[in-house]
Amino acid sequence: MEPDEVRNDWATRSGKYSPAYYAEEGPNIVSETLVDVVSHYGSEAAEILEIGCGSGRHLAHIRAHGFSNLTGIDINESSFTVMEETYPELASTGTFHTGAIEELIGEFETGRFDIVFSVETLQHIHPDDEWVFEECLRITDDLLITAENEGNSPNRGRKETPVSYVDDSFPLYHRNWKHVFSELGAAQLIRKPTSRDTIRVFRSL
Repeated sequence: MEPDEVRNDWATRSGKYSPAYYAEEGPNIVSETLVDVVSHYGSEAAEILEIGCGSGRHLAHIRAHGFSNLTGIDINESSFTVMEETYPELASTGTFHTGAIEELIGEFETGRFDIVFSVETLQHIHPDDEWVFEECLRITDDLLITAENEGNSPNRGRKETPVSYVDDSFPLYHRNWKHVFSELGAAQLIRKPTSRDTIRVFRSL
């Protein structure tokens, strides 16, 4: 698939894997880990950005634990309608942007956020747009957190396969995020495998 096709799939997604789907799922083990990490490394005043925030289930969980300077980006406009219905406090207090990360990330100044995280979003970035990963580090003043399917999960993906297809339609690119961000100059602090993803915490140097 071409990059625009990948983005269009997510911008118009409904049903399974849509903002409403994940709102119904609610917080999960990744949400809990995110709270543990930001509580340990950050202050309550930390500026936090989620790339691919959807309807906000992870940000809402972080907000419930005392963090209020929250920003989100999502390509699917319906994310924020669902957020207003499901997490109204988050919707009214956070800052949110509709659009593709490839289009928006350049608008943020260097070191704009203390913590940037992505949950199952960077894995869908097309190989032609891998420059985005360096931009993720550029706007991060301290921590970058990834929770992505690296292809080694027993429940998802195919080990040693660079790309698989979700529901035989849109692509999921399997990358070793330690290699990706280490080569860009970040230091990995934590690696936590789950049954679905690998959670990694990097420090921007």
